[in-house]
Amino acid sequence: MGDGHRIYVEQCGNPKGIPVLVLHGGPGGGCSPSMRRYFDPSIYRVILFDQRGCGRSRPHASVTNNTTWHLVRDIEVIRETLEIEKFILFGGSWGATLALIYAISHPMRTLHLVLRGVFLMTKAELDWFYGGGAGYFFPDHWARFVNQIPQAERGDLIAAYHRRLFSDNLIEETRFARVWANWENALASVHIEGPMGESPGEYARAFSRLENHYFMNAGFLEADGWILRERHRIEHLPATIVQGRYDMICPPISAWRLADGWDHCELRMIPMAGHALSEPGISEGLVRVMDGLRRDAP
Repeated sequence: MGDGHRIYVEQCGNPKGIPVLVLHGGPGGGCSPSMRRYFDPSIYRVILFDQRGCGRSRPHASVTNNTTWHLVRDIEVIRETLEIEKFILFGGSWGATLALIYAISHPMRTLHLVLRGVFLMTKAELDWFYGGGAGYFFPDHWARFVNQIPQAERGDLIAAYHRRLFSDNLIEETRFARVWANWENALASVHIEGPMGESPGEYARAFSRLENHYFMNAGFLEADGWILRERHRIEHLPATIVQGRYDMICPPISAWRLADGWDHCELRMIPMAGHALSEPGISEGLVRVMDGLRRDAP
């Protein structure tokens, strides 16, 4: 990318098919092979990439030259390199955030937005998850997250974890990264009670450092509520939202606010589903969306 970062990109499916860009969550989550399964490979040309600092992109866990606007530029480099005029944007959680920001910045390059677990990068959402709101429903997991931090620093847990995730002590960074990642993993699914296993240290460190870096900087947006403020730029575009009714990480109010008043946006609320892409209802909902777009394709 010309500024110290190398981005991993892969393609699968039909080289002449409908282009779909897959945007993973986090920030810092990286792509996985399971993200390919939502697309008919005879119809879609699927492009996946690991965002800066995570997955197979290098340097690993780096926050240097790593902002939302660097990622938007990276998407444009990928699009131009692959000679794609427009694509469907497919993203969940932070991936939905990035899809919206890219579409607002480049509406002429967007065919359709397919969003899951909407996150609008607002202070209210961060306060919900890192200020105690979600902790009312999961007090045991919340206690494990909070108790790592001295009482005097608990007024701003994002800042407290930031000091530890960027301490220049690899052992300390990895330990706190696992705690940060485990808090989110524990709340990802309505079908699993408790953490879904310990995250590998290298993955957890990249995930947690990048996520914390972006949250410390409010997503590098110029104002709180920027996405809803700028939504008018994309209201002519079609969008479909698949949202878990019981999403504890990104509560449905954000999806509702995004869709409300957007005539070309359809909100599909999935009962008995949480946040994770792997939730049966979420996966089924996304397959239905992509199969519907396949049928509507020229």
